[in-house]
Amino acid sequence: MKTDYLIVGSGLSALVFGSLMAKSGKKVQVLESHEHPGGFGHTFTMAKKYKFNAQLHYVWDCGEGQTVNRVLKKLNLDKQVTFERYDPDGFDHMRMPDYSLDIPSEPQELIWRLSHLFPENAKQISKFILEVENVSEGLKILSPPIIPAELFQHFAEVSSALKYLNSTLQDVFNQFKLVKEAQTLLALQWPDFLLPPAQLSFYAWVILFTSYQKGAFYPTQHFEHVINSLVKVIEENRGEVLLNLEVTNFILNNKTITGVKATNRLNHQNYEFTAETIICNIDPQKAAQMIGIENFSNKIRKKLNYEYSPSNYMAYCVVKDIDLRDYGFGKWNTFHTGHQDLNEAFSQMYEKHDFSNPSFAITTPTLITNYERDCPEGCQVIEFLTVANYDYFQKLKQTNRKAYRRKKEEIFNSILNVVEKNYIPDFRKYLIFKITGTPTTNERFCWSPKGNSYGSNLTPKNMGIGRLTYETSLHNFYFCNASSGYPGFAATFWTGANLYQKLSRDVILAK
Repeated sequence: MKTDYLIVGSGLSALVFGSLMAKSGKKVQVLESHEHPGGFGHTFTMAKKYKFNAQLHYVWDCGEGQTVNRVLKKLNLDKQVTFERYDPDGFDHMRMPDYSLDIPSEPQELIWRLSHLFPENAKQISKFILEVENVSEGLKILSPPIIPAELFQHFAEVSSALKYLNSTLQDVFNQFKLVKEAQTLLALQWPDFLLPPAQLSFYAWVILFTSYQKGAFYPTQHFEHVINSLVKVIEENRGEVLLNLEVTNFILNNKTITGVKATNRLNHQNYEFTAETIICNIDPQKAAQMIGIENFSNKIRKKLNYEYSPSNYMAYCVVKDIDLRDYGFGKWNTFHTGHQDLNEAFSQMYEKHDFSNPSFAITTPTLITNYERDCPEGCQVIEFLTVANYDYFQKLKQTNRKAYRRKKEEIFNSILNVVEKNYIPDFRKYLIFKITGTPTTNERFCWSPKGNSYGSNLTPKNMGIGRLTYETSLHNFYFCNASSGYPGFAATFWTGANLYQKLSRDVILAK
């Protein structure tokens, strides 16, 4: 039987699309170059007993009736794939010199906490937070499909949103005259974007910030269970997920993509796969270069001309003979900075490669859920994340492997020095395992061009009306990727489900 949908890549948006199509009765085939499905959502095992997710840390839109929940219900997975909610009284703990703030789910409580810290700025703080709520509502109305009647019913919210089309977060901070310390506390989850306020789209920040306020979640059985559950739906409905198959080219005939050429990375055998429709989960720029950019319309070429997001440095750690809850960790994330200016902190690390005073995120997945399959009993996982420059690390790796390894260790030790001084004395004494990753690690294991973490960069230019969508201008060929939708767990669920709706006309994501 000829395949209905050939999906190139098994990132989360592709697995969501593929599982929905397979469940609807279509024949689905997924090709993945890696040994694990899931893209940045894949889970890897180290030392035969420690499991770490490549990039996902916490997610939103998983509550009853929200995007992820609607998709899981459609797949009959909502009882199997469940989520634990982060502490609504403080899902993100922001820490900086002289100030700390736990971000609550309730906007009025956030206003009160910030106003208590900065009483002289209370009026501006209140205005800013209320404007964020208005813009969030406006962006929902403006998200596809746009319903004209709703534009008129919510004219004020839509107007609030539209006026910030080209604004960075810093632009809006300045407009509302927030004190610098309040700005830093509000934007301290910058590792979620890998951009500082001066570069980050205000839209991107509003979407993520308000979405987490409505509920920050972590999968009860960790992210591996989510990926495996989607794969299982495909396989139980006559579909296939084929690993270690690297797509080397697309087959193009008369403006129509009819299939792909692929090589098995284990035995080096070559194959051709064809289908009625090809879904591309590979980075759109990379795919376009393989096909030939000249084969796309001018409109699509312009949309394909995006810059990649920055990349990151990760440290995956396991500790023993310690309970991290005794040191202020729990059902929340911790974001630390030694700088009061996040723009300067970002520049120091990303442009100057100076990590002597690092800003970074701390996440403790084994404290969010009691399901302990990610490490042996008595151990806990703790992970550290910050920004890193791909060009710098690539050059180091190519020219001086020892210097590359030294830089990784230098960053790790800088982070641990901060941890031991501010959070966990003698942390190194409890550390029984660690592995670090850089932008080149992202490129190698997640096939991410330039090690990018989020596809296209989340600047105002890339978040506007000219952003790439699933449309490609070629017949039977659609993009389904973070750069043709939006990055992040819930956003990629939306991207895959949105394309499914387009091609099946089965609406599951009603506004």
